[in-house]
Amino acid sequence: MPTAGGRPAASPRGGALRGGIDVGGTKIQAVVVDARGTVRGQDRQATPLTRGPRGVVAAMAAALRGAARAAGVEAAQLAGVGVGCPGAIDAVKGTVAEPPNLPWKTAYPIGPELSKTLGAPVFVDNDVRVATRAEVELGAGRDFDSLLGVFWGTGVGGGIVLNRTIWHGRGAAGEIGHTIIRRGGALCRCGRRGHVEAYAGRAAMEVRARRRIAHGTKSVLLPIMQERGIDRMTSGVWARALEHGDKLANHLVDRAVEALSTGIASACTLLDVEAVIIGGGLGVRLGQPYVDRIAARVGPQVFLRERPPQVLLAALGDLGGAIGASLLVGAQAAKPRPR
Repeated sequence: MPTAGGRPAASPRGGALRGGIDVGGTKIQAVVVDARGTVRGQDRQATPLTRGPRGVVAAMAAALRGAARAAGVEAAQLAGVGVGCPGAIDAVKGTVAEPPNLPWKTAYPIGPELSKTLGAPVFVDNDVRVATRAEVELGAGRDFDSLLGVFWGTGVGGGIVLNRTIWHGRGAAGEIGHTIIRRGGALCRCGRRGHVEAYAGRAAMEVRARRRIAHGTKSVLLPIMQERGIDRMTSGVWARALEHGDKLANHLVDRAVEALSTGIASACTLLDVEAVIIGGGLGVRLGQPYVDRIAARVGPQVFLRERPPQVLLAALGDLGGAIGASLLVGAQAAKPRPR
């Protein structure tokens, strides 16, 4: 049976199937995978931003149960469930605090609450770290000993791999979205200025787009949202606007690409990693052409211009975060429990 902190006690459950949940600012993606990491079932739910942490946990449970049904099992039969969530994570207690784009601030026990609901052990870690790990073990990062994962979505997150090991620092390593690229620049949602995310995060891009539209700039962004019956500028909305040749969308995406490239180049100059993997909702949706544009801007800005890092598109696509979360099941269960 799962313990209060979300870590499993001795249990007869030995199923090879495990669950993974990726919690984002727009959607919650769940998968059920087998021992080889092959997806056997998947489901997604919209992230409820007005119902507090309990509403988010309920949506996580619904998504995971949907993925389990698609895989032909009950959630309680899974060997465990991993969760990748933004914010400050206490993996032992299974709590998440200060998650950007989610409706709570203080530490909330996602692991214990979800474990109680699903009847399976639950393990929690940072969303970008688990997505980076998935690319290292199963995706575009398999051939590299060192890399930087950059996940471009509602915000901008990062993961660092050194000697094929995720580098945690003191708990906040990899926060490339909150590196400064312009002193005194645009206001970031964290309250500071000039961060990469203030220019490249999809939420910040939407705020700027709405402001420009309110001041008379013509754009198809709002009509596309209305056509789809949604109230946010999702990655799909931005991609569709770019396909329409929308000038405002092109301007803001170009601005985002420039910010990302500057932040990535600075990080690569410091770390001298072999590769950069671009993922996240917006990165995956815009795809290889935009990865190529980022690569073309990164190369000339790194210190060793004759030896720039390879810049690659995440191989696992939209499911990378959830697949990475599922890897927590074996990794965390193998660790000794603290006394």
